[in-house]
Amino acid sequence: MGISIGLMAFAGLFVMLVLTVPIGFAMALAGLAGTAAIIGLNPSIALFATTVYETTVTYDLSIVPLFVLMGAVAARSGLSRELYDVFNAWLGTFRGGLAIATIGACGAFSAICGSSLATAATMSKVALPEMKRLGYADSLATGAVASGGVIGILIPPSVILVLYGILTETSIGDLFIAGVLPGLLTVLVFMLVIAIVTRWNAELGPAGPKHSMAEKLAALGRTWAILLLFVIVIGGIYFGVFTPTEAAGIGAVGAIGIAAMRGRLTLPTLKDALLETVQTSAMIFTVLIGALTLNNLTIFSGLAGALGGFVSGLDMTPMAIMAIILLIYLVLGCFLDALAMILLTVPIFFPIVTGLGFDPVWFGVIVVMVAELGLITPPIGMNVFVIKGMAPDVSLSAIYAGVLPFVAGQILLIVLVFLLPDLALWLPETAKSFR
Repeated sequence: MGISIGLMAFAGLFVMLVLTVPIGFAMALAGLAGTAAIIGLNPSIALFATTVYETTVTYDLSIVPLFVLMGAVAARSGLSRELYDVFNAWLGTFRGGLAIATIGACGAFSAICGSSLATAATMSKVALPEMKRLGYADSLATGAVASGGVIGILIPPSVILVLYGILTETSIGDLFIAGVLPGLLTVLVFMLVIAIVTRWNAELGPAGPKHSMAEKLAALGRTWAILLLFVIVIGGIYFGVFTPTEAAGIGAVGAIGIAAMRGRLTLPTLKDALLETVQTSAMIFTVLIGALTLNNLTIFSGLAGALGGFVSGLDMTPMAIMAIILLIYLVLGCFLDALAMILLTVPIFFPIVTGLGFDPVWFGVIVVMVAELGLITPPIGMNVFVIKGMAPDVSLSAIYAGVLPFVAGQILLIVLVFLLPDLALWLPETAKSFR
């Protein structure tokens, strides 16, 4: 009976999603209604109230608004421009150099932002006009910015990795450290993709003007504070100097301090950054509460146990089962937002994955990488629509054509991390020796 109710609740959830009900509310309604049908209305409401209260007062979740504030201040204080300038100075002289510089700047900005959409939107304001001025093809220019933005949810600090850690009780510090190497590999592979496509067709991205060594060093010198902030935040977690939550506080204060030191922290800037922090955090917490409410339903209905029993009874190797789970994520990523997809599915798949003997840190990293792919694949591709909004004169078909080579590169990276788990686990393992 419980399983039937659970299946009906999930069917209702997908109906609400089709009707464009916000996913946080849709998950909460489906979870609350299903739980009420199993344990009664009053107990289910009491459980929901407890879920809301415990989620909003959890100390570990204070990391979310702090890192959001860090990225909001960085985006409004011109730090993205400085990061782009330094990569442009060193890499812009190559064929496709401005697009390569955009990928590098997106990777660096991700280290102080943690949001894919924010990274794509911020870097588009800086990079798109420069590439248009030099005659870059619309497809490469927009494709590079949209694809570079996906790095924002993998290189720490990543809000999605934080929520994954909270949901699965996995070390957030280990998840952050595990995301560094795959994140850097993503930057390098995307740069290689640009080098390949511009070598195949030089008209896609001509080389930019040369910069003197003095100009290169000057551009590099303007970014020292940003690089220092990243080293302090991630290095502190790596060496066990402070917790991820403490690192978030240091990062937020550091970003505000850098902006103030450079005279860019005006009252309107701070007000806008704080307002964005509140709005984004409220959205994230709403989706998280909805996911936790739905998770309660999977427990009470027996869906999680039944699914785990079904999978364990399959005559397949653990790697084959894991491959099927990743294929499900690839399909879902075409229709669901990355945050919603992970919060909706992790409570279902995580017990299965760990039951098969896979490392929870590795699973977290590879799921985020698959979610990255969903941000640039049709028919949704949230980053594509962000760039479309920033460049309304460029057609959606041109943007999708531009991201296709990066999709191929991302699939290659997912396969590599899937087959070579040490790419994600080596750094967390070495970090344990310092703690």
